[in-house]
Amino acid sequence: MKDCLPVRLALTLALLLTTVDASAREREELAIRTVLLSEHPSDSTPTLYVKGKVATVLRFETPVDPARTRMLAWEGRFEPLLAGDRKVVVEPLQDLGEDEGIPLLVTLADGKQVPFLLKPAGDGKRNAVDQQVNVFEDPRGYDAMYSTLMDSLKQRRALEEENQRLREEEHSADYALATLLAQGNLKHTPFNRRQGWRLKEEGADILVEVLSSKTLPKVAVLFTLTNRDARKPWRMMEARLSTVSGGNSRAFALRMQQDEIAPGAVGRIAVVADDSAFQSPQGLEQLALELFRADGLSQAYLVLEQRFIRE
Repeated sequence: MKDCLPVRLALTLALLLTTVDASAREREELAIRTVLLSEHPSDSTPTLYVKGKVATVLRFETPVDPARTRMLAWEGRFEPLLAGDRKVVVEPLQDLGEDEGIPLLVTLADGKQVPFLLKPAGDGKRNAVDQQVNVFEDPRGYDAMYSTLMDSLKQRRALEEENQRLREEEHSADYALATLLAQGNLKHTPFNRRQGWRLKEEGADILVEVLSSKTLPKVAVLFTLTNRDARKPWRMMEARLSTVSGGNSRAFALRMQQDEIAPGAVGRIAVVADDSAFQSPQGLEQLALELFRADGLSQAYLVLEQRFIRE
């Protein structure tokens, strides 16, 4: 019997950790965040990141007072505020301006007032849109501690995945080539210019160059982007490489000269893909490469064919 106890304990702990980890993954997918309220006067007002036509739900430990819960200057810009039981729901009709902040004052049934500041969600993980925010007054309560643990596990997983991605990229020939191209070192790569187009998009002028190599079965695309916006820096949300026929994603390497391009400045974005990206069980595929800026607007779209390689 003595030998069985540690085994049972280990199995119980393993099951508990598995359950917690699964809950953390589900929480990450649903964009749930924890806010712990503070009584200290120096602490800033909690910020909620919202996006047009996306509902953000606040969940409290105690009921709210709908009659005394309100936003300032929301008319025509938000759906009517929903407040009842232990929840408050806000939904902008469209994205807020980059520098905007809308005050929200939630009054609980016991008369306590909790202020928040609604700001536009950004393109990074740190200020991604909030779908649900769990608000706790007592950080030492069970629910508050559990919710904080879920947030910590989500952050740890994100760091682990980022570190793994960086390790893989460090040993990738495609990422090394993309880095050289983004830095403007075309002569130090085996690529040569095949085709080029100049695009005039909203807020940006873009030179698109398709590159190929006679020695490597790879294709590269170099975007040289001039930010024509007088106020905002240009940021990229994502690049997509997929088959034209079925929209199936393909692997590629991407590097940017810098994280953002200042107003009036020029920056390069390089994409490198292997010959295998064109292969499928049905034969050769055409690939669509699309570039999106931070607000989701498509800035460039082109179709790649395998004939660009070794031709």
